[in-house]
Amino acid sequence: MISVNRSTKIIIGIILGIWGIITIIPFVWMILSAFKTNPEIVAINPKILPEEWTFDNFRELFQRLNFGVYLKNTVIITLMSFVGLLINAAAGFGFAHYEFKGKNFLFILVLATMMIPGQVTMIPVYLMLNQMGLTNTYLGIVLPGLTGAFGIFLFRQFFSNISEEFFEAARLDGAGEFYVFFRVALPLSRPILAVQGILSFIGGWNSFLWPLIIANDQRFYTLSVGLQLLQGQHGANYALQMAGAAFMVVPILIVFMVFQKYILSGFNISGEK
Repeated sequence: MISVNRSTKIIIGIILGIWGIITIIPFVWMILSAFKTNPEIVAINPKILPEEWTFDNFRELFQRLNFGVYLKNTVIITLMSFVGLLINAAAGFGFAHYEFKGKNFLFILVLATMMIPGQVTMIPVYLMLNQMGLTNTYLGIVLPGLTGAFGIFLFRQFFSNISEEFFEAARLDGAGEFYVFFRVALPLSRPILAVQGILSFIGGWNSFLWPLIIANDQRFYTLSVGLQLLQGQHGANYALQMAGAAFMVVPILIVFMVFQKYILSGFNISGEK
């Protein structure tokens, strides 16, 4: 019985390994192609490794195609989106450890928003932000996605597993509610904060549709929007497109590979009850 289980694990491992290699091949090709010239990519018999390694594609992205501005906007938007972590954590903590009228109904209402596609609310949200004069602003780009039902749900599930005695002990020592939240609750929620932080980074770094809608000035475009413009303006220059795509994807791959254990552990913790 033990040998059968071991054989099954080996077979599954081999299948997953082969599938992983197949999955990663396009990313490897993209990264290597970013260092090639365009004639090398469109050659009849292209080679995997560049014949002559070149950084000209990346230099052109930043010197001629305004990718420096897109990078700055993406970094600013990503950093601003981390404010939503505190808001989601505060909401999750409130749902988990405070009693108030209509709490269960309100929580169900929050969860119900997860069933509404974001495309449905884009037009009314745009009209409201336009009336508030927030178009072509960083705040207008970040504000609609600052909080989310999924983040509130994860924090609520996590805080529900923490005994109320931790917080009552702090209150008995004279701590206020803000102190309890920032000095007791948040340090205890580091695993779920790591998960939400990674998801916030990925969401901010990949933001495309909403920045394209709310901003009609290229000064506020993100890397995703800039990459789409690059594909439209230089559709035949595959080397340049590969460089833009590699610059867009590699940071996310690095963040995910470094912090993937926190993602898995955070989801496991949030699912326990």
